[in-house]
Amino acid sequence: MPNDAPSQSIHSAKDALDALAGILGGALPGSVAAADDPAAALLNDPDVASAVTGRLRGAGSGAGNDTLCRWLYDVFRANVPELQLTVLRFVPTLAGVYMCRAVSRKLLAGFEAVLLTLYAHATAQRGGAGEAETVSLPNLANSSPYHDAKVPPKAKPAKLDVAVLSPPLEPHGTMRATRRAHIVGAILELYHGKLSRMPLSSKMDLCEFCIAWAGTHSKADGDDKLCLLPATDAAANAEKWRRVPLPWELFQPAVRIVAHCLLGPSRSEELKAQATRTAECLYWRAIETMDAPALLATRSLMRLSQMVEEPIPEPSFSGAIENMAELEAMRANILNTKN
Repeated sequence: MPNDAPSQSIHSAKDALDALAGILGGALPGSVAAADDPAAALLNDPDVASAVTGRLRGAGSGAGNDTLCRWLYDVFRANVPELQLTVLRFVPTLAGVYMCRAVSRKLLAGFEAVLLTLYAHATAQRGGAGEAETVSLPNLANSSPYHDAKVPPKAKPAKLDVAVLSPPLEPHGTMRATRRAHIVGAILELYHGKLSRMPLSSKMDLCEFCIAWAGTHSKADGDDKLCLLPATDAAANAEKWRRVPLPWELFQPAVRIVAHCLLGPSRSEELKAQATRTAECLYWRAIETMDAPALLATRSLMRLSQMVEEPIPEPSFSGAIENMAELEAMRANILNTKN
């Protein structure tokens, strides 16, 4: 973090609350300031979240002297797990605004310092060396244990196929254009790992920025309306929320998060509707770029969303009751014949 930014030592949730109140220029809501668990209150309070995201989206945010970025940086480096969740809660806004503005080559040292700190944490979680995340897939060359093999099995069984979910994470101390998608994608995977702890508004923010990144149309938007975040100032909106490059290393974690929003345990119809719209916008983006993995992933997600929307028919027991009555009648006839 730039040395010219003011710093305040943060060791507890109380320190974080006091520092944030000074940055926002007013006392925090009583529900947060007097909470028994201030870290949880800070994570879930909608008023505080709205104030912070509003500052992050505002004009001039993300500069090297941004006090809010300094606060996020210090809070995460305090190594208090509950406070780190609060910083992760703002990852959609941090990553979303940064990616949209970075394409215009603006200086965003405040955003980059926070994102690089999160990336370093993600690298350390993979054993320090940033090993790739993989999953073993069944190999069809192996005979099934449930059937007799027509051909005698080989002396050495075939090896399992290994698919790479996330490439290795190399240590990076600077945010270069060639590394940007890789770093932000790793941070989204870190966010995905804590997605069940994130409040609804954070997931909604992620979906909105994915729509902005895709820069494509959805059936729900009409023919002449671009999928962008709402803003009162059209000029400022065009400057902030714009289409960005979406290589697979950034596209994949975004789709995984959208899939969780769509198919996860949340009962929010608003979130599911927004996730459906996001999946469609990402699908049309994949069609434009002819990216086969992205196209397959988003097309499958859209089909799953249609299956979720289809109502499950209520089971009918009328046929079973009729069959039972017929069986009882047959049983009675057999007993009468024997007598």
